[in-house]
Amino acid sequence: MTASPAPAITLTSLAFAWPDGTPVLQGLSSTLGEGRTGLIGDNGAGKTTLLRLIAGELHPTTGTVTVTGTVGHLPQHVALRAGTTVAELLGVRSAYTALRAIGGGDTDPALFDAVGEDWDVEARGLAALARRGLRGIGLDRTVGTLSGGEAVLVALAGMELAGDRIVLCDEPTNNLDRRGRHQLYDAISAWSGTLVVVSHDVELLELMDATAELHDGELTVFGGPYSGHLAHLAAEQASVEQDLRSAEQRLRTERRRRAEAQTKLARRRRYARSDFENRRRPKMIMKTRGQEAQVSAGKLRGRHDDAVASAQQAVAAREGQLREDRRITIPLPDPDVPAGRRLAELRDARGRGIVLQGPQRIALTGRNGIGKTRLLQQLIDRPAEDGVRARASTGRIGVLPQRLDHLTEEQTILDCVQEAAPAVPDGELRSLLAHFRCRGDAVERRIGGLSGGERFRVALARLVLADPIPQLIVLDEPTNNLDLASIDALVDVLSAFHGGLLVVSHDEAFLERLEIDAQLLLDEDGLHPDDGL
Repeated sequence: MTASPAPAITLTSLAFAWPDGTPVLQGLSSTLGEGRTGLIGDNGAGKTTLLRLIAGELHPTTGTVTVTGTVGHLPQHVALRAGTTVAELLGVRSAYTALRAIGGGDTDPALFDAVGEDWDVEARGLAALARRGLRGIGLDRTVGTLSGGEAVLVALAGMELAGDRIVLCDEPTNNLDRRGRHQLYDAISAWSGTLVVVSHDVELLELMDATAELHDGELTVFGGPYSGHLAHLAAEQASVEQDLRSAEQRLRTERRRRAEAQTKLARRRRYARSDFENRRRPKMIMKTRGQEAQVSAGKLRGRHDDAVASAQQAVAAREGQLREDRRITIPLPDPDVPAGRRLAELRDARGRGIVLQGPQRIALTGRNGIGKTRLLQQLIDRPAEDGVRARASTGRIGVLPQRLDHLTEEQTILDCVQEAAPAVPDGELRSLLAHFRCRGDAVERRIGGLSGGERFRVALARLVLADPIPQLIVLDEPTNNLDLASIDALVDVLSAFHGGLLVVSHDEAFLERLEIDAQLLLDEDGLHPDDGL
């Protein structure tokens, strides 16, 4: 790890609980330095809450947050606020609206108060937009007329305009198409202030100077991008695992020594009892020696018990440092998809497109709003329409939707998955669910009580454990709103699936991990091979 830069944010014994008493953060102490920091952690770990605490939108239950300058906060889903104006995103709506009214002849004194000294607000706003590559966008435009990437850049320009020294971004690439993501990557690469970004976008995390992970109630900071953090974590865990093996060996040794000592003590007691019964020595001497032997035996037992307890504590400490193995390795049945089997067709009005056949892996790309999801819906459950159309050649299509509201809240995990595989014996299904970290009585938990990550694993299990298994799996922006661990789980399962795959995604790192065979672009001219940006 490299040396940490000067601290921009200091957290001291920080704790936060919701009004109903539900704890989110407890006793968090750490520092985040100047420059760009990627903040990672499982969904539900408290990342968004931590950003809001740093921004001052929430107040700690106990502890303090210290920042070196003003803080700007870019929350999730800013690109979806269709009615918000550019002026509002820039943070100059009041002055700009008043200035426009004055320019129209309104002489209300309150308008002049609203403008104050900021008579060049429009010029400053346009200049801030131009610095972010957004020339030609007026302050009256609404977010609904901008691309997702443009909306995020406008919000960042507003923070720059406000002079915020610290900027917090919460999942800024969510819901952005490929062009929008790359616009944001360029802006962040050139960012000169302090930036803290919550994200599961690996490509974005690789642009960071440091990686902070919120895990198991602690915030640890690595001086490098996400790939460096992963390498450091892997080496650290390997060392912990080796220490655990050594601690377990020591525990076995101490237990063996204690057992040997107990055997010797038992033998001595038998000899002493035999001497006493046979009166081989005077009674007083034998009684004294018996008392001395008891004291000596007690000390010996105490030493061995202490040694075993110490060894047990060492094992427990190493086990506490060793993270749970989250990889999903599962033998999936063969979906019976030979190379020549036609699974589906995607074609435009000119006849261009692709036939999905065999175990092909196809990515469908295109800007937001162009109709990718609509095309998938035609493939799944609608008849083909004029123009761009899709047709399924097989009834065995499995779908993993963006939102997981297709799961029934009252069902148990076992019932939910068994619904898709009614012929699979209960015991076999329980065994299969163990691969998805649903073990023992956990399969009886209800869907409504699961965390986001747990719900996702159930949805994934329901998809690939269906009987019969799908021949084609369709995914629509599957990595949106997933944490890094869930994305890893998805890649693990799809890597074990030997059928066809059709995925809509703007996450290039995710597509690369899936080893996509071909990319198809949907744009205003229809469908054609995607040659990249």
